[in-house]
Amino acid sequence: MSAWIISLDGTEAGHQLALVLALLAAFLHAIFGALQKGRHDPWLSRGAIDASYFVMALPVVFFVVPFPEPELWPIFVGMFVIHLIYKILQAKAYTRGAYTVVYPVVRGTGPLFTVFGAYLIFGEVFGAVQWLGVAVLMSGIFGLALYNLRHLEVARDTLPAALGFAVLTGMFVALYTTYDAYGIRASADPFTFLAWYFVIDGVALPPYAYLRWRAMADRPAPGPLLLRGVIGGVIAFGSFGSIMLATRLDKVGEAAVLRETSTVFAAVIGWIFLRETVGPRRIALMALIAAGAVIVELGG
Repeated sequence: MSAWIISLDGTEAGHQLALVLALLAAFLHAIFGALQKGRHDPWLSRGAIDASYFVMALPVVFFVVPFPEPELWPIFVGMFVIHLIYKILQAKAYTRGAYTVVYPVVRGTGPLFTVFGAYLIFGEVFGAVQWLGVAVLMSGIFGLALYNLRHLEVARDTLPAALGFAVLTGMFVALYTTYDAYGIRASADPFTFLAWYFVIDGVALPPYAYLRWRAMADRPAPGPLLLRGVIGGVIAFGSFGSIMLATRLDKVGEAAVLRETSTVFAAVIGWIFLRETVGPRRIALMALIAAGAVIVELGG
């Protein structure tokens, strides 16, 4: 599998596979976000998810993939720090604001910063048509956030803090996207990087989540929480794994923009599972997001 992925690097087949992987990551990431924002405390949900993919990745790193090259360990340290800060910011945003307001802001700021980061690190350049696509996509995303904000009935007192944390989270989305792309490209075997990513990334939050759970007066039952963690862990493999492979195969900026169609999937999930209203205006804004992604792809 690794040899096949590496052989597609820079080819038209690799470009098409990166497109599919980025869209798959968008769909799965919307589900992942809804799982973290669902009925459980976001810290507990994220702790259960991280613990699950840590346990699932352990046998892979020891018995399946090659051992990492020595030069990857400093990269892993930076990756651990960046992702930890990202998760802390995301949990703080989710505990203060409605999912359909916070999530679009996070995902709307992410691609813009990622495009600039990809230019600085990888020398990627967007053409005029692609910048138009970015503008269309971001207008749809932020329009969706503003629409949701206007119709928000709860948590308005904590909304300014939630939006501030959402913007900061979006900046770290861009940072980890470009940094992870650098790391997976530096690895001789992309699946070695992916497997160790899940082991290293899953270390920090589970102990904190457990202590937080122990301190609660009304503790949620561990069974449903752990089940949510296992489901989220499997989804994380598909979501984060797909976007990292997409950035290995093709342009980081394009993959990041396509992933932000997750906002469309998130709105649908919020409507179906979180009982959040979707009307014709939101449908039009979601269509705008999808159109922006298509323009970016066609302009590439």
